Amino acid sequence: MNINKEIAGFNDELIELRRNFHRHPELGLQEFRTAEKIIAYLNNCGVEVDKKRYNQTGVVGLIHGGQPGPTLMLRADMDALAVQEQTDVPFRSKTPGKMHACGHDGHLAMLLVAAKILNRCKHHLKGNVKLVFQPNEEAVGALEMIKASVLENPRVDACMGLHLWVPLETGKMGISAGPVMGGMDHFRLRLVGKGGHTGNPQEGVDPINTAAHIITAVQSLQTREINALKPTTLMFGTVNGGTADNIIAETVELTGTLRYLYESDGESEENPRGRFERIVTSVCDAFRTDIDLMWEHHQPALVNDPGMAEMASTVAVRILNKSDAIVSYVTMAGDDFAEFSKQIPGVFCFIGCGNRQKQATFPHHHPRFTIDEDALALGVKMHVRFALKFLGYENPL
Repeated sequence: MNINKEIAGFNDELIELRRNFHRHPELGLQEFRTAEKIIAYLNNCGVEVDKKRYNQTGVVGLIHGGQPGPTLMLRADMDALAVQEQTDVPFRSKTPGKMHACGHDGHLAMLLVAAKILNRCKHHLKGNVKLVFQPNEEAVGALEMIKASVLENPRVDACMGLHLWVPLETGKMGISAGPVMGGMDHFRLRLVGKGGHTGNPQEGVDPINTAAHIITAVQSLQTREINALKPTTLMFGTVNGGTADNIIAETVELTGTLRYLYESDGESEENPRGRFERIVTSVCDAFRTDIDLMWEHHQPALVNDPGMAEMASTVAVRILNKSDAIVSYVTMAGDDFAEFSKQIPGVFCFIGCGNRQKQATFPHHHPRFTIDEDALALGVKMHVRFALKFLGYENPL
């Protein structure tokens, strides 16, 4: 089998798969149609599909190699975003208010076609390939799959994930050892004051004033408390409170994210979360405001195993046929593939899909986000050739 010719032969199918998923986006834990399409495709390829649905909609397939050996997990995320699409492509979303604005539609298509090809050459594999189609990545769905034993039966020895990445142009890949994506904590902060008349502020407790001081005070966490060589980003995404311009608000609610490019246990005073809690609590005490702080989601920093990253770079150089196309890429954005790579050796690779001529320049999560579909074949090659190399077939045809 000639791998490149095989992939080229499935290129139209690859693109149509991506476009089909794009037309029918589904939010996290609602990916029922997506799951059914994945199952049908894998069944049609002759790939064994687990009857169990992981974390409600997750699908797992298994390719048994011709010889015994380790099990490699390849993962693709399934969920779309609550974004109203503003592109004019003919395959744009048919569902109002929902859009594949992060490339997950392409991830699904790449792994499905890779599964078809790997299943056709499975006699070469010294081990197994576990195909994991994960729901709810945008809200930390990987951990629930792990709790449901996705890394068992058979036990997974290593894992690889790919992400189509517009900041890198098509023909480049971002692969490096160590931290490559930020750990992330989502917080919801509710401040409770005492309502009243704005003409008599001394009779109330103004939570909006408290919120303003909190937003300012916690910035010192990044600039005065944590080493500048340990990247840390604290952002507020929403601030909501009050009902009228002449009424002291009773409550204010703030939400945001705390991101960091290093390992943190999320509990002690010495990590970003503990420091954030200390500052917020102190400000609320100073301004006589009650506080309810909730941490809604957490995922660790995504750290690439050095050996896995080296192997992925070797494979990528062969695919792209030039070493300078492999770049060291690190971002404060997060991905819960980090939960998998925290458990077992893993590597997460960025597949460049930016192309100015094709208007593939808008950032991820933007309503006009799109990808250069030429990058899809590179993702398939990466899945297939990495699996062949990891599972002992050193010179794939």
